[in-house]
Order: sequence, then structure tokens, then C-alpha cells
Amino acid sequence: MDTEDIDKTPASYEEAINELEQLVARMEAGELSLEQSIDAYKRGAVLVRFCTAKLDKVEKQVRILDGEILKPFQADNTDDTER
Repeated sequence: MDTEDIDKTPASYEEAINELEQLVARMEAGELSLEQSIDAYKRGAVLVRFCTAKLDKVEKQVRILDGEILKPFQADNTDDTER
């Protein structure tokens, strides 16, 4: 695995999770040499940071949306029935 491959940004959260699962499976199966395992670990760290950043961004978006949706209703001071 080249340094470029290690630092390559995944196209999506789902792609990152899939790649991370494959790396873990290969490492657990003992398919990798020591050097390959180190590279896989480095790549895994990049993928975890990517996924964490994506989840943080989504969490912030949800909080903003929840804040907008759950705002108390601000009634107008004018009552249409009094006109």
C-alpha cells in the first residue's frame, strides 16, 4: 500500500466503513505481513477520522434541524378575531 493509498479520501461514509471492515477482516485473518499490517493500521486510522468527521457534521446538522423544528411557536400579538 502506497502512502497515496493510505491518505486517499474515501468517496463516502459507506465506502469508508466497507473498506475499514475489509481491512479489519484481513488483519484478523492473519493475511497480512507485519509491514502490510502497519499500512493497514495507518489506513484504518485515516478511515476512522474520516467517518468521525462525517458523523460529527451530520450530528451538527441534526441539532440545527431539531432546533428549528422544535422552536416554540411564536404567536403574533395581533388576534385576527378582534378585527
